[in-house]
Amino acid sequence: MGRAEERRARQRGGRRAAPRRSSGSPSNTGAAESTTVIGAPSEAVGGRAAARRAAKAGNRGGGKVGDGKGRIRRLFTWKKILGTFLGVCLLGIGSFIALYLYVDIPKDNAAAQAAQRQSNVYKFSDGSVLARDGEVNREIVDLSKVPKPVQDTFVAAENKSFYHDNGIDLKGTARGLLNTVMGKGAQGGSTITQQYVKNYYLSQEQTVSRKLREMVISLKVDRQMSKDEILAGYINTSYYGRNAYGIQAAAQAYYRVDAEKLSVAQGAYLAALLQAPSQYDWQAASDTGRKLVTARWNYVLDNMVEEGWLAKSERQGMKFPTPREPKPTAGKEGQKGYLIELANRQLEDQLMKQQGLTRTQAEAAVVDQGWTITLNIDKKKQAALEKSVKAQLTSKLDKKKRPVDADVQAGAASVDPKTGKVVALYGGVDYFKHYLSNATRPDYQPASTFKPVILAAALEENAKTQSGKPITANTIYDGTSKRPAVDDGRKVGFAPENEDDTNYGDITVQRAMNASVNSVFAQMGVDVGMKNVMEMADKLGMDTSHEQAVPAQTLGSMGASPLQMAGVYATLDNHGKKVTPSIVKAAEHNSQAVEMPNPIGEQVISPESADTVTSVLTGVVDDGTARESVRGNPARDGRVVAGKTGTSDDNKSAWFTGYTPDLVTSVGLFGEDDKAPHAQVKMYGAGGHDRVNGGGYPAEIWAAYMFGVTKTDAEFDLDTDQGAAVQPTWTPTPTQEPTTQEPTEEPTTQKPTETPTTEEPTETPTTQEPTDEPTTEPPTDEPTTEPPTGDITLDPARPDNDQ
Repeated sequence: MGRAEERRARQRGGRRAAPRRSSGSPSNTGAAESTTVIGAPSEAVGGRAAARRAAKAGNRGGGKVGDGKGRIRRLFTWKKILGTFLGVCLLGIGSFIALYLYVDIPKDNAAAQAAQRQSNVYKFSDGSVLARDGEVNREIVDLSKVPKPVQDTFVAAENKSFYHDNGIDLKGTARGLLNTVMGKGAQGGSTITQQYVKNYYLSQEQTVSRKLREMVISLKVDRQMSKDEILAGYINTSYYGRNAYGIQAAAQAYYRVDAEKLSVAQGAYLAALLQAPSQYDWQAASDTGRKLVTARWNYVLDNMVEEGWLAKSERQGMKFPTPREPKPTAGKEGQKGYLIELANRQLEDQLMKQQGLTRTQAEAAVVDQGWTITLNIDKKKQAALEKSVKAQLTSKLDKKKRPVDADVQAGAASVDPKTGKVVALYGGVDYFKHYLSNATRPDYQPASTFKPVILAAALEENAKTQSGKPITANTIYDGTSKRPAVDDGRKVGFAPENEDDTNYGDITVQRAMNASVNSVFAQMGVDVGMKNVMEMADKLGMDTSHEQAVPAQTLGSMGASPLQMAGVYATLDNHGKKVTPSIVKAAEHNSQAVEMPNPIGEQVISPESADTVTSVLTGVVDDGTARESVRGNPARDGRVVAGKTGTSDDNKSAWFTGYTPDLVTSVGLFGEDDKAPHAQVKMYGAGGHDRVNGGGYPAEIWAAYMFGVTKTDAEFDLDTDQGAAVQPTWTPTPTQEPTTQEPTEEPTTQKPTETPTTEEPTETPTTQEPTDEPTTEPPTDEPTTEPPTGDITLDPARPDNDQ
């Protein structure tokens, strides 16, 4: 190969060619071999150069996937990845060392911390002061004053590795940091040292910087303080509820003893309490709260046995130590305590939602923190509600004459349907005589006040009867008592008894709502589908999370509170726009402002369906179970009213929930054993009556309050052509035929939308026993013949009470 060829080869191959042999080579054969050796690499190199040129051309024209992957592999080699990882680790270690050196343990002490706490101020909606709450109850005790087994209960509850860890939980802290960065809120996992540092030196805010400081300070505290000093600080600075800070204050608040006198069982309760002080306070807790704290109490003791701190035989003999009722304190007497507790809980809920706090952290951020909380409570309406309960109920009860009178508890909630504001609330006779608020307790059955929910579901779903008739206010059902509910011709195993086992025969939905006929609404629930009924209950504001969609729910067997039922009916009054009652108008703090959610939500049921239910419920007041207490009340003065009574099985609860266009109020009476709080008992004989009915005390309280605070000229603006509130469009010609004959064409307050059926009931009435225990409430009065509210003539004699 000549020099020119060699030069061209180098240019083509992009590399130096093999040296050319000299002319003095031993033989021509060697020269030939040399050319072959040089030629082969030149072709290979040339091929690679061609490939590179093709790749460049390909990139200009779109390229190939494989070439892109090659570049990615060259960019992310294992050496580069390992180097980057090591670099990040070194950077993190360096940053942590710098942070460790920079952050010092803050100087603080319990006295200074207590001095920083400020009373919360609670105001009525007009700005006048309702109460000041927050006198700090704390007394520091030396750890030696706390029995060692009681000390161990706190370690068993919160941090079993406390005595041999270095003060932090790396996994828990890393998880907390990640959740904070991702906005998922706080989770458990902190050690006792970390919780002590947070309580004593830092705030409850959920930020990355606070968590990093907590970790660094915890490491330093663990090095500089003994475990006993840390444990003493923890149990002396924690909040236990009842305005008690520290174990000494908690021992007195819950058991009326000093910390040194606490038993292991009592200590385990106080240790369990720290997870959610208000929710786990035995005297105020719901049934769910009691179950949770009992489970937590058992968890603490079982951990002690596991760690060898408690003998198994001693553990087996322990009984739950029921705490004492709280001591009265200034600022929470009467109804004030109920209002304050509900306001605190709603503010805590919002802090948990906005800042990702746990319940314990939210409580610590609210109690004694100098908040100014303005409530939606109207001072005049609140006074009127309290006066009405006293005049219509408590003044008439005499527990010395009738022991059952001591078991009667009253609760009420009043809500503005246009704004969702809780304008008045009655939680019980006195916060310190009955710690659990009857206005918010969800453990009693709402009974027949649930029936409007069934009708709402039927209307919203455009449901039909078993015979294919659309369900409207004028649809005819078989109102025979104990009539088995059927689905597609098959019995579903539910045949509820009507009040006093009364048979109504063929009856319209309007009349069935007026008289609260159980058999009709049991069948309607099956026709609509119980799943749809429960979904409607959830949409309207009831808690159905742990309820089954079974026909027995048509009797209102699930639990509900007066505040919940006020929200349900307020949504109906508000033409189907969701109303979530709120007691907090504004919450202000010197370090933060909390924006409370709008109580008025989205449309959860159509205006037509909601308004039809309202229209039907006017018939209950004017010609049904609330007729005597509400319609005939001389203070009514022409007000338009819709509502429903309810009396639960065995007379354990009685309700009236009703509304005018501008206000909704739910009143409930509950039978609770005076000697065993939370235990439900019957109210037969209370107040000298055979039975406490929804149309009795509850409706009387409702009327006395509502007719004193609502407008007389307000009108329902209803988008419906059904129900008792609709004016008649033709002249009725009533007849007086018994209920057992075929229905006739008696008009409702409108022209019938369909021809009444003359077919026989889908199921022959039976006398089988109902699957649920029937009620036995006798009628208190009988409504007169109905004014034009149904499209058939019925027997005018029917009970004025309901189940």
